[in-house]
Amino acid sequence: MTVKIPAHYNGCETLMSSTWHILGAGSLGSLWACRLARAGKAVRLILRDAERLKAYEAVGGLTLIEKGRAQLHAIPAQTADDSTPIHRLLVACKAYDAEHAVARLAPRLAHGAELILLQNGLGSQDAVANQVPHARCIFASSTEGAFRQADWQVNFAGHGFNWLGDQANPLVPEWLDDLNDAAIPHQWTPDILTRLWRKLALNCAINPLTVLHDCRNGGLEEHHCEVATLCAELTELLQCCGQPEAANGLSEEVERVIKATAANYSSMYQDVHQGRRTEIHYLLGHACRVASRHSLELPHLERLYRRLLEHLSARGLPCD
Repeated sequence: MTVKIPAHYNGCETLMSSTWHILGAGSLGSLWACRLARAGKAVRLILRDAERLKAYEAVGGLTLIEKGRAQLHAIPAQTADDSTPIHRLLVACKAYDAEHAVARLAPRLAHGAELILLQNGLGSQDAVANQVPHARCIFASSTEGAFRQADWQVNFAGHGFNWLGDQANPLVPEWLDDLNDAAIPHQWTPDILTRLWRKLALNCAINPLTVLHDCRNGGLEEHHCEVATLCAELTELLQCCGQPEAANGLSEEVERVIKATAANYSSMYQDVHQGRRTEIHYLLGHACRVASRHSLELPHLERLYRRLLEHLSARGLPCD
């Protein structure tokens, strides 16, 4: 007598459903990929095209540099055109790339697939969710620090934290155990939007000014009044958006962050000085659009947005 084993007991099927597909081999995507692979989890990188895949395969994997030690992780990779189904996808690309990149992968997403969205700012998450109504989108907010020393190398620069949540579904995903095994610090929070709004406000109060004043974060201590005025308007915006927790003590936290990261250059500063597109549309741009929808006048914030757009345009960089 032959016993037919149901598909969900099939070893290959189980492996595929537990595989971490990671879209975006930038700093955070590479950091997550290496730690998950190191913990013995099945990981697959999704790279932009065949040329990038060939370059990746030539070096043999991703290198994680932590506490001065380098370790190579031979993580399998593929392009978006691969045919294998995706059950779990970490979307670690830039906010301005996320919607298009996920739309390209939509045919590969299994019904009920879970996407973890690691984008900065707000706006891109909803755009991605609209592309994949048959999937569950989980929002994430990270304070971990990492940077790429070279292609396919990531340096773990700062131990931070990751908050994850789903406003529409409080059910905790089973794969959080994988994050424990991989020593990825995290917490599940049903109120993830509070975290995302708070981080957006911090970015709006610090990053644009570091670009316009051409300084490290600590240089903003010489522009205390300007920072305080922006914090007051951002607090007003958060309260208007029904985010009182995100608004609470914002000015004090901005001051703490400026002091704690005084020697650092903000991510937006680094993008501008390296001639890269910024995520302004999903940070300061999003804040100003929401204020406009609420008929809320925030003159200093709007003026800052215009100044930054002019600065980017003068440098030949995209303004969206």
